[in-house]
Amino acid sequence: MILLRCQLVLLCALYVVSTAGCVVRRAASPDVDEAHEFVAAAEKRLETLGRKAARAAWVQNTFITVDTQRIAADAQSDFAAAVTELALDARRFERLALPQEDARKLKLLKLQLAAPAPADAVERDELTSLGSWLEGEYGKGKYCRSAGGKETCLDIDQASSVLASSRDPKELMDVWHGWHRVGAPMRARYTRFVELSNKGARELGFSDTGALWRSYYEMTPDEFAAEVDRLWGQVQPLYLSLHTYVRSKLAARYGTGVLPASGMIPAHLLGNMWAQDWTNIYPLVAAPASGEGYDLTAELVRRKVDEPGLVKYAERFFTSLGYQALPPAFWERSLFKKPADREVVCHASAWGWDAPEDVRIKMCIEINAEDFQVVHHELGHDYYGLLYAKQPYLFRDGAIDAFHEAVGDTVALSATPGYLKDIGLIQRTPSEKGDLEYLLKTALQKVAFLPFGLLIDQWRWKVFSGEIPPADYNRAWWQLREKYQGVTAPLARTEADFDPGAKYHVPANSPYTKYFLAHILQFQFHRALCREAGYAGPLHRCSIYGNKQAGAKLAKMLEMGSSRPWPEAIAALSGESRMDATAMLDYFAPLKAWLDTQNQGAKTGWATN
Repeated sequence: MILLRCQLVLLCALYVVSTAGCVVRRAASPDVDEAHEFVAAAEKRLETLGRKAARAAWVQNTFITVDTQRIAADAQSDFAAAVTELALDARRFERLALPQEDARKLKLLKLQLAAPAPADAVERDELTSLGSWLEGEYGKGKYCRSAGGKETCLDIDQASSVLASSRDPKELMDVWHGWHRVGAPMRARYTRFVELSNKGARELGFSDTGALWRSYYEMTPDEFAAEVDRLWGQVQPLYLSLHTYVRSKLAARYGTGVLPASGMIPAHLLGNMWAQDWTNIYPLVAAPASGEGYDLTAELVRRKVDEPGLVKYAERFFTSLGYQALPPAFWERSLFKKPADREVVCHASAWGWDAPEDVRIKMCIEINAEDFQVVHHELGHDYYGLLYAKQPYLFRDGAIDAFHEAVGDTVALSATPGYLKDIGLIQRTPSEKGDLEYLLKTALQKVAFLPFGLLIDQWRWKVFSGEIPPADYNRAWWQLREKYQGVTAPLARTEADFDPGAKYHVPANSPYTKYFLAHILQFQFHRALCREAGYAGPLHRCSIYGNKQAGAKLAKMLEMGSSRPWPEAIAALSGESRMDATAMLDYFAPLKAWLDTQNQGAKTGWATN
């Protein structure tokens, strides 16, 4: 037991005299050798604790109880304590000229936690308990309503189905309002969570948690904020064209009395709980029918495809690129379907703490076209993990978080009608006459998302910095939604509400700008891979399915993990060294021209309150 305690202390607190009586060297002045030893020991410790925390989080996500929340919080607290301790110790080496690998690992060590924990043990445990409670509260969230003397309770999937399918403004309003009540109880605890996370960030040398998040991108926090603004400036005209067109179609459907004169669109009318994906209202805004359309959902149902079968389609895409089949553990341990006997967090996610032997997804799959795309996205995460599994622990991640999100969607962009024909899901490839319908449907998902992907962290950066105080949480949330999305709340909101809490990533404290960047990068990656495959036609008709040359090019980037700065990773795939939205503009160019023609004479934009 004494030897074990000495070994643990050696991993946990190098260069001190341990409580077990083991004297461990710590020189008066740090040197390069000590820094290297520190990094090696830190990686071993974090890998062990990280796996424990991931296992506990998996159980908490797939079996929500008070006990699993506590177990997950304890495991995360242990990991957070280790990261905090090691990150503080790592500051000792900041002035040294270290080899590139060690310097990069020390930097990544400081950025391990989205919610950096304070050094104080009591506050650290409080932070992790709050985080676990907030995520669990969202996972258990329901809207219960009475009809005909009977109470019906809707979880987020069921509530979302109503938003997706109903065309009754009153019902849409009721369900939108009902689900958003889930956020209100979170407000006070979220405020405390922000306080504690900020304290942890300051102890690591950052001004606040938002500044820590923005420091992840190989530039200063201010430079990164400016880079995000630059990319938004590239794509904003495309979004404005789509917004103007959709607004006119909704006004024709519901009447101008339902839509405000400001030009904004009420959030409950866009087919999605957060108005971040407008695909479900396609029938209301459809392009002229070409006779070239198809119904993938109906075909999947007709073929009686089950949940694992849907995932098999996505796996075959990756194996067609020359990649390995998923390990047996994936099929044995993933969660594909919502259990009938317990609460789970249905939000789709990928898990790979034991790659390459064990990767998984957690997802309450619905057999429809949307989830056909989602499983491609989630397997993108898993294959990324499989390809960088040989990297050292601190390099087992995307070059930046946006790369992880972009990879699966890059593959999903290749799930074209031509691809569906190749795998037998449709009988023939639609002609170019069907392109407009295809592009509009894709834009309702991809382009409509852009401002929402941007604004969540615009809100949180200001919350963490104190620019948005707790007394203004909800007001500021809607100001940003109006500014960027041109979307307004369908009924009056007050500070008794906490609408950010009704979006999973806020209570889960998951940074969100990565999704905005991923929507830019996926088109940049797609264009590069299509060039590698020798494709020269319209970008929206390109699929790299079955092209091992393109697969090898992609793998070259994925295998790097986070071992190199992200501009080098982009260059490995595309030869470019910065993020660029022109590929997205190229992809949607035919649609943009058509939208602008449809919008002639219409007012573009909106007036905020």
